[in-house]
Amino acid sequence: MVLLLLTRRPLIALGLFSLLFFPGVLLHELSHFAMAWLLRVRTGRFSLLPSLTEDGKLRLGYVETEEADLLREALIGSAPLLTGGAAVAYLGINHLGLLPAASALLQRDWPALWQALAALPSQADFWLWFYLAFTISSTMLPSASDRRAWLPLVLVLLALVGLALFAGAGPWMFDHLAPWLNRAVRSLATVFGISLALHLVMLIPLRLVRGFISGITGLRIVSQQG
Repeated sequence: MVLLLLTRRPLIALGLFSLLFFPGVLLHELSHFAMAWLLRVRTGRFSLLPSLTEDGKLRLGYVETEEADLLREALIGSAPLLTGGAAVAYLGINHLGLLPAASALLQRDWPALWQALAALPSQADFWLWFYLAFTISSTMLPSASDRRAWLPLVLVLLALVGLALFAGAGPWMFDHLAPWLNRAVRSLATVFGISLALHLVMLIPLRLVRGFISGITGLRIVSQQG
């Protein structure tokens, strides 16, 4: 929105937007490609150039892969979330010191959150690491096509868990799988907490800039739905 208000030209705004988020898009598509290569799934065309899909949605890049079984398709689709989450966690914890802010946000401790956010710029090379973490966190979520195998795979897994419980494997699953599941959920909470903190830092400045530009130009961005 801000780029469109500044340039007043959709194509230029699209190009600037794509350039701005290029590090995240590059990691996203390379993650698909690398996972497909590891799982021996053949790939086709590869693009990092923005384009509009038939339904009018923006696509910043893509990797074509051949059809595979549910497990491999789910792993290929979730690869950007795995690599992006790891990168965001590493940058947020080791270079930005965002863990206190993320913890305060998840616990809804607002005074501690603002105190942690105010201390962020004192980190060394803060803006460089913040930019990389922000672009990666903004592009790490799998698209609808990336998630196409998730629902069938989840249903299969739930059916297997149901059969295991029916067979009396509940105590074994609780002892051996519950700790692993707990660590996975805590890791996801940390990643998304850091991502929320990153976007919260940008929310107020972007709204102020958008309001300022709209005020001096008289322009407004209006979304239309057919």
